Amino acid sequence: MIVQNLKVFSQNVWKNSLIVNTILETQSQFNIIFIQEPPWSEICKIPSSLDCKGETLIETTHHHNWLLFARIPSERSDSPRVIAYINIRLSSFRFLLCKDIINHRDIILISFLNNHVCYYIINVYSASSHSALKYLKNTEVNIDNVLLMTGDFNIRDSLWDLSIPHHSSISDDLIIIADSFNLALPMPINLCPTRYSDTAGEANSVIDLMFLCYRSRELN
Repeated sequence: MIVQNLKVFSQNVWKNSLIVNTILETQSQFNIIFIQEPPWSEICKIPSSLDCKGETLIETTHHHNWLLFARIPSERSDSPRVIAYINIRLSSFRFLLCKDIINHRDIILISFLNNHVCYYIINVYSASSHSALKYLKNTEVNIDNVLLMTGDFNIRDSLWDLSIPHHSSISDDLIIIADSFNLALPMPINLCPTRYSDTAGEANSVIDLMFLCYRSRELN
């Protein structure tokens, strides 16, 4: 089985489970959904021999039409800030969470097989401290066949936002990281903000980006 066009949806949901549920219910035409800042909290009680009320299961949203990929935290403060959902129609492509290669709460690396070749996709949440970008820059990760890297990078820069007059040095690090994966930033057909501010006087911005492997039949 071969896939030649992948449809990818990416959004920061600000820990809102209602938004995640809505996306999973309404965006079934997509193959992959990348979420930044997902909800990670109590979802139910499970039977326990130690507690008659049941043991608390702390996780994120599940859906029967989507395969959830998330790094399981060692403690509550280490909950993942990126997760991915793969449409169950693509389950035969053997998607795997590659925590042995990249193990970071703000980065998720997933592999899959297409026509007997292993490919990778990356979801990133870069907080204001940009710890995810620092990790990627300082960690020697040699990965071939990365198809895309997308996410919320929290960088305002004139390179991708015409309303911003300045250039950020953090952007240089991001471009270097993308280049190390043989990825490039394409310009969208329709220029528009990716984050709409709900604060009076604060401008909308472009902080969500997608870096793609050019000339790839796996992405359209």
